[in-house]
Amino acid sequence: MFDFGGVFTTSPFSGLHAWHVEQGHDPAVGLRAVFGPYDEDTDHPWHRLERGEIALAAAAEQIKAVAAEEGLDLELTEMFGALGGEGGVRADVVDKALELRRAGYRTALITNNIKEFSEGWRAMIPVDDMFEVIVDSSAVGMRKPDPRIFHLALDQLGVAPERSVFLDDASGNITAARALGMHAILVEDDHTGAMAELDRLLAEG
Repeated sequence: MFDFGGVFTTSPFSGLHAWHVEQGHDPAVGLRAVFGPYDEDTDHPWHRLERGEIALAAAAEQIKAVAAEEGLDLELTEMFGALGGEGGVRADVVDKALELRRAGYRTALITNNIKEFSEGWRAMIPVDDMFEVIVDSSAVGMRKPDPRIFHLALDQLGVAPERSVFLDDASGNITAARALGMHAILVEDDHTGAMAELDRLLAEG
């Protein structure tokens, strides 16, 4: 099971960290204003956006208000425009997912995403060739690290937690997956270590 951004692409968190630095913001404050406590599932507007409860325009206005309380003037559209999307696709990770499915492994994508970005991210990778199951938070009304979204993916695949491997770039999601008995691998900016760990786990069977 794979996350999308930060696994198949360069990390949006790293990109936004750099953007806040360029703007002269404290990146920790800026990221928390935009994303809230990302390792939790709360009523922060970004979390509600990822659960499909509000539209992007409404979330942008609410996040602007949250940021203003921290002394920041943030326009979400400007921020994402400066970022240029979620960064480049990691072709080797795409190839690995395709290879695994061809080899007979059950594969799934579990992504915290938003409805307005759906066509864009799906066009970046051959999702239908890579995954049997796609769980998009904005479509199912749940977001990582809520354990229910992992159970949904496991149930749809018909795989027990202890027989699964999950890759994500957010440490809170890794912790949540491991709490359910799943094997979980944190994908860092240098993703080669995560790919080696995946190969090691699969070799162990």
